[in-house]
Amino acid sequence: MLNGAQNAPLLAGLEAGGTKFNCVLARDTNTILARARFPTEKPERTLAEVLAFFREESARLDPLGAMGIASFGPVDNNPASRDYGRILNTPKRDWSQVDLMSWFRENLGIPVRLDTDVNGAALAEQRLGAARGIDNFVYVTVGTGIGAGIVMSGQLINGFTHTEIGHMRMSRDKERDPFPGCCPFHGDCLEGLACGPALEQRWQRPGAELPQSHPAWELQADYLAQMCTNLTFCYMPERIILGGGVMQNDFLFPMIRERVQQLLNGYGPPAALANPDAYIVPPALGGESGQMGALLLAQQQLEGNPTVVRGAQAAG
Repeated sequence: MLNGAQNAPLLAGLEAGGTKFNCVLARDTNTILARARFPTEKPERTLAEVLAFFREESARLDPLGAMGIASFGPVDNNPASRDYGRILNTPKRDWSQVDLMSWFRENLGIPVRLDTDVNGAALAEQRLGAARGIDNFVYVTVGTGIGAGIVMSGQLINGFTHTEIGHMRMSRDKERDPFPGCCPFHGDCLEGLACGPALEQRWQRPGAELPQSHPAWELQADYLAQMCTNLTFCYMPERIILGGGVMQNDFLFPMIRERVQQLLNGYGPPAALANPDAYIVPPALGGESGQMGALLLAQQQLEGNPTVVRGAQAAG
């Protein structure tokens, strides 16, 4: 838990999402002093709006101590990389190669720590939410895109940069689902078949407008169950947390759990087989996981604490 003392430095938290940028200003996760939300439009406009918010609120309250950014991806989150803090080749129009971290570090004049939005959300659920007391879990967001934050032995893990589970390959029955997928890189990968835009493109209506009885949801549950099964076999987590806008349709959870049991077919970790209702769960922090994670990243930047284990560290 963050220090709640009145003289604690102000923390700027930014959840940079594919559809909106959520900004929070706080001294701790229990005391949010200011919030703002801006649509994800062209970079120059959105970044200027976010910068103005933090400058104005800091002038009204106190100087900023540090900033944490939990960003949509793909983003380079490896501090050893020359592109650290830069958004890479993203399907999000106009945002490829935008250097988020340098922009805010230079314009606010404070230290900044950046990670992926899903890593930030995983950090928040570990400290404050559905993964408290759990050392091995996966947090997945299913929204504009699909991504995962993976925590093993209590630490976020990555390769050279973050993992890209949204682009894992799916088993697709082309007669049942002729939709070719919307991923500009891979077509019918997981993200191309099961993200929010895929739902809308396949059925010509946003998911929020589809009734629970619509055949879209059985198909959606199948793809997300394949994902959960693959994550189970790859990481053997104690829990899988499914967040993001699509998962606000909470009727999907029992459908996914049932299909995962069919796919596991009795082979898997006890946590998955014995109690599926506690194995695949929604985030305890609801839609605030990413924002709280950004604040925790800001606090860790002040304290110099690592959040990620990489190859050499993990092996040592």
